[in-house]
Amino acid sequence: MHPRIRVAHINVARDYRGGERQTELLIRELTRHEIDQVLVARRNEPLARRVEDLDIEIRLTTKGDPLTACAATRGVDLVHAHEGRSVYAAYLRSVISGTPYILMRHVNNPIGDHWFAHRAYRCAACVCAVAPAIADVVRDFDAAVRTTVIVPSSSNLPVDTAASSAIRRRFEGKFLVGHVAALDNAQKGQEYIFAVARELKDTDPDIHFLLVGRGPDEGMLKAMAADLDNVEFEGFVDNVGDYLAAFDMFILPSNREGIGSILLDAMDRRLAIVAAGVAGVPTLVRDGETGLLIEPGRPDQLKEAILRLRAQPELRRALGERGFVFARDFSPVAMGEKYVELYREVLSRNKT
Repeated sequence: MHPRIRVAHINVARDYRGGERQTELLIRELTRHEIDQVLVARRNEPLARRVEDLDIEIRLTTKGDPLTACAATRGVDLVHAHEGRSVYAAYLRSVISGTPYILMRHVNNPIGDHWFAHRAYRCAACVCAVAPAIADVVRDFDAAVRTTVIVPSSSNLPVDTAASSAIRRRFEGKFLVGHVAALDNAQKGQEYIFAVARELKDTDPDIHFLLVGRGPDEGMLKAMAADLDNVEFEGFVDNVGDYLAAFDMFILPSNREGIGSILLDAMDRRLAIVAAGVAGVPTLVRDGETGLLIEPGRPDQLKEAILRLRAQPELRRALGERGFVFARDFSPVAMGEKYVELYREVLSRNKT
């Protein structure tokens, strides 16, 4: 029987994106283990509200700056920093009280090359990267940093058959190409979707693009697609699973990604996937096996892949089935067990 441990999760990001979804999934899974949890989160942001139903302590910060977040991590055995703003808070807690910490790295953006960053990363018990390509970014930044790879989990999204059918009826007779992501064009590349939609609107009017999500570029992207009657913006929804179940295929033509954990949710629904092979995406989408990979910034390849999958239902089904089998290894249960093992290893190491 392992002794209970007390872990503080820090995620002071604004809004609710893939990293926040993974933070929530882990917190929910860890409630089944001998772990007491504290969440340090930004006030009036979705993450804290989404875990209010759980028996955990929530400590809210107004600013999300390192000093404020650090103060909120007192009285725990281990700190788990889930995004970039939290790195320095975790480091400061270690300096003040000797509390060990682990860092999450979800993205392949370069890490700021300054003394404070090197110190914070080197002093971490471990930096957990969501894919081997992300771990490479960390090692390129500083070879002395200890890294490991823990792939995120699927979300086990529920599906209401009636709600999913209602979505299908709204677009009866259409081949639905779905995209679920933050409306952040520089990262997610939604402009390439519109380029394809513009080329197909007259030649292939049955192909319809559904974009689910919100983000900083929403106004710009809606203006960009204003003349496209084959593009629909659905906004932020709580029933993502219903939309995935309604899609005929899924696309993620990103310029940058960490790993694109939404891909696992698409695989859970047996969807054929087309994704740009950036950063950690090929960890999940194996070209010709669990989906089709394209180069980033290539709407011509995106168009070709969509038309190919629309014309070949057997290929769609085969990719979807193989993706479904593949995604079963990345459940919240599996992710939770890996983190519990890591937490106990770090604490055991810290005692010696």
